[in-house]
Amino acid sequence: MNAMAKAVHTIRCRAELLRPAAPDGRKRPSWSFLSLPKQASAKLPSRGQVTVEGTLNGAAVRTTLEPDGRGGHWLKVDRSLREAAGAEVGSAVTLEITPIPPDREPEPRLPPDLRKALASAPAKAKAAWKNITPVARRDWIQWIVSAKQAETRARRISNACDMLAKGKRRPCCFDRSGMYGKGLSCPVPEENQP
Repeated sequence: MNAMAKAVHTIRCRAELLRPAAPDGRKRPSWSFLSLPKQASAKLPSRGQVTVEGTLNGAAVRTTLEPDGRGGHWLKVDRSLREAAGAEVGSAVTLEITPIPPDREPEPRLPPDLRKALASAPAKAKAAWKNITPVARRDWIQWIVSAKQAETRARRISNACDMLAKGKRRPCCFDRSGMYGKGLSCPVPEENQP
């Protein structure tokens, strides 16, 4: 069995649906999340972002799992998916997912500031962006949006355009899992879950 055939399989697990803590006293988020159990996460083909399709309590889902910074993954569950799944925050849900093969990877959403920078970037940068895979584009986007400060994000966008113009296909030294740089993590759950 080749590596690709081995990577495409259904993963079944149960996890508690949690509400994230409201950031700094602001309005409580309407979305919820779950952390994949370690055994389920270990079956995924990457410690970084992984696009999957399947079901949450029987409701269809196609999404990208995020790295939790500890070698695992978490899933953001928006209100419409939670309602379609008939799930409540604090309840256990059943997740059945299959990783998407690289040739079916969806195109990532381009942040407006990166879109604007690429539009005015040198032709070589635009060509490089068009010629890399959706997974590579997702890595560039993740590297940019993981910046904690606006100045860092702006500098990363500028550096990305420069590196792409020079033929770089991926951001240098970017920890896709968040395990080493601690730049990626799972949301912190609200203290008093229902």
